[in-house]
Amino acid sequence: MLLQNMLNILLFIPLFGVLVLLCIPSQSKILLKQVTLIFAGSIFILSLFLWLFFDKSIGSFQFVSKIFWLPFLNINLHLGVDGISLFFLVLTTLLIYICLLASWNSINHDLKYYLIFFLLMEFFLIGVFCVLDLLIFYIFFELF
Repeated sequence: MLLQNMLNILLFIPLFGVLVLLCIPSQSKILLKQVTLIFAGSIFILSLFLWLFFDKSIGSFQFVSKIFWLPFLNINLHLGVDGISLFFLVLTTLLIYICLLASWNSINHDLKYYLIFFLLMEFFLIGVFCVLDLLIFYIFFELF
């Protein structure tokens, strides 16, 4: 049950991180950086669990979940990964974490907004690599 919802959890953790960052005052820069790094690290660890539990012998999408978003318009959030998108997902979460570490001392102006937009970018990138519905993919891709 948890493995089926792993993509949902992975997709929505950055949004939860954005909400947490919005509650932290802009003056506490170290706390903002630490909270963002904790969220990005947890997302990376969850993506490693996806890689660990991925069954290479199955040729179809795995960890598939479907959320009925607007059923009267037949718009659903249909998530899943295959062998190629799984590696893009792991690479994306690793690079986000490394980029946050690399910019630890270099970004000082508007740090809160920088970190919020970094987590939003991670949300949209995870959505691009996980979504199976064409309309929602287009929305994630264009917002990224």
